[in-house]
Amino acid sequence: MEKIASFQVNHLLLKRGVYVSRRDVTPANEVITTFDIRMKEPNREPALSGAAIHTIEHLAATFLRNHPTWRHRIIYWGPMGCLTGNYLIVSGDYKSEDILPLMQETFQFIADYEGEIPGATPHDCGNYTFMDLPAARAEARRYLTEILLSPTPANLRYPTEA
Repeated sequence: MEKIASFQVNHLLLKRGVYVSRRDVTPANEVITTFDIRMKEPNREPALSGAAIHTIEHLAATFLRNHPTWRHRIIYWGPMGCLTGNYLIVSGDYKSEDILPLMQETFQFIADYEGEIPGATPHDCGNYTFMDLPAARAEARRYLTEILLSPTPANLRYPTEA
């Protein structure tokens, strides 16, 4: 089998950041952009806890799908299996810089969030007790302050082999 593109990124060089993972064109000739919202350095720092990333998923998905400007372009927000970040899929052809303000808003929302977690009920979620709001807030604040508010080119473009 051919190795898929996301497994061809050198994770030993990958930093935390916002990366265009892929661009796809639908049969209707519409572009869909997938972003790698990388919150942890792979294989070099501990992954997000399952409960924290689950909480981030609920909060970010709710925020993004209700965003006054972006809601109609949001296709998907969800965690990576490796628990080092999330995928954001949007309708349209975008660069990392294009969604940086949206990610700043999203992670500020999570960092400041208080109250009941949207969708965290037995009716709405398959594992509704698997949540950790304090950890989600702390992880969001760290990512926001250390990466999103002052990104470098290394946080916005996948690394290339030297």
